[in-house]
Amino acid sequence: MARLVVLYKKPKDAAAFDKHYYVTHIPIAKKIPGLRKYEVSQGPIVTPAGPSDFHLVATLHFNDMAAIQKAFASPEGQAAAADVRTFTTDPPHMLLFESREV
Repeated sequence: MARLVVLYKKPKDAAAFDKHYYVTHIPIAKKIPGLRKYEVSQGPIVTPAGPSDFHLVATLHFNDMAAIQKAFASPEGQAAAADVRTFTTDPPHMLLFESREV
């Protein structure tokens, strides 16, 4: 399996961010080909030392890294990437990696 983890910093207007993210962005992103599972954080994002600068964490699951590359080269993937720029002025941190159970 491979994962794309997207970390969104705290926005200036959390209510507007959340409304756009849940009403507009998630439906766009769920059309990305090869997406197997889509998870989002619930509640505050904290560190072991306390509060963080992050508002939301999204984890998208794919079969492998090639599937992620193909997904974001697709029109649906491009639409999801373009939409991010419409509801955040601070680009999110994105981490891509293969994973395995141990």
